[in-house]
Amino acid sequence: MKKIKYLVMAFAAVCLTAGLTSCEKEKEVEKIVEVPVEVPVEVPVPQDNNWSKYQKIVTDDVISKKKHDKVILLVAFGSTWQQAFDAFDTTIDAYKKAFSGYDVFLSYSSAICINRAAAGENAADGAEIRNYYAPPFWLNAFAAEGVKYDEIVVQSLQVIPGEEYTRVINYIKDFANNANGDLDDDYLAGVTLKLGVPLLQDAESDVMLVAKELNALYSTYAGQGVVAFMGHGNPDSYDTYKANIRYSELEAALQTFSPNYFVGTVDMMGNFKTQVYERMQNAGIKSGKVFLHPLMSINGDHGHNDMGGDDDDNWEEGVGFTPNEEGEVEDTSWKKYFEHLGYECNDNTVLPYGLLELPTVRQVWINHTQNAIDGEPLDYYHSKNPE
Repeated sequence: MKKIKYLVMAFAAVCLTAGLTSCEKEKEVEKIVEVPVEVPVEVPVPQDNNWSKYQKIVTDDVISKKKHDKVILLVAFGSTWQQAFDAFDTTIDAYKKAFSGYDVFLSYSSAICINRAAAGENAADGAEIRNYYAPPFWLNAFAAEGVKYDEIVVQSLQVIPGEEYTRVINYIKDFANNANGDLDDDYLAGVTLKLGVPLLQDAESDVMLVAKELNALYSTYAGQGVVAFMGHGNPDSYDTYKANIRYSELEAALQTFSPNYFVGTVDMMGNFKTQVYERMQNAGIKSGKVFLHPLMSINGDHGHNDMGGDDDDNWEEGVGFTPNEEGEVEDTSWKKYFEHLGYECNDNTVLPYGLLELPTVRQVWINHTQNAIDGEPLDYYHSKNPE
């Protein structure tokens, strides 16, 4: 009996121990899976991103200024100088006068210029703070509810049909093809799109016409010395459509009026200021005055600094200049370069005018716009490239 009693007590003890262990494990499990009481969390309402903010600004501007059913969008690379702002304002006024049945707006294609103009990069020199926006914002605004222009004309303010002009074409293609899928496809199917080409689009008619107008303005200077025009140019790897040849063609056209005209660039390999100097030497022009003139739509950073500035870091007395591997003398302006080489080149020989500031040259762009309006609607599946 005692034996059985002890066995029962032992069994009970084992069960009790096992039960306690099991409870402890359950408590541990409860601790692991325990879910705290939920506390309501306030989720912040997403703020508009910059894209939607800018789009609203542009769309509201277009809605407030819309007077006609047709619109012209001028597309410039951009600048941060007050002289450039004034040139753009004058150009807009000239377009409104020439195309009285159209609303006219202007955009920048350069994000750097857009941001720096908005930040007042040259405010210390008297430049205003200006807000220019990229072409997609304007094109989308033209298609917005309450706007929906019947005809949209995009006019490139580029000088040559190169890299920047390609961007203008692509803006139109993306718009026409509703690249973001947020526009009215029925509207896009019916709107008329047209494209005005750059200043020197055509190798024959445009180049010779611009040469004629420049000579009419500067023949007196060419009679006193060299008139050297400084264009921008595309680097060799970005020489879209081989458009750099327009500079050489323009120099040849100008030299039919006077051998004292030369055309160089900031970025075209083989046509830097060093090569302009070589051509001047080969032509026997080894001294005298050198007048400098921007061959760009506006007189902006390149005109103020690269051409007519006082940057002179490359020059070393007794040594001269040290060209880079492409033959260009960097960190020295055209003005200082020709001055060091013995020419009379100084602030008095700088002609600080962008091409849009020259009414007769600006008229060539206006002619291109009129030709676009008079021509067939743009086949945006194919671009208007030079031959």
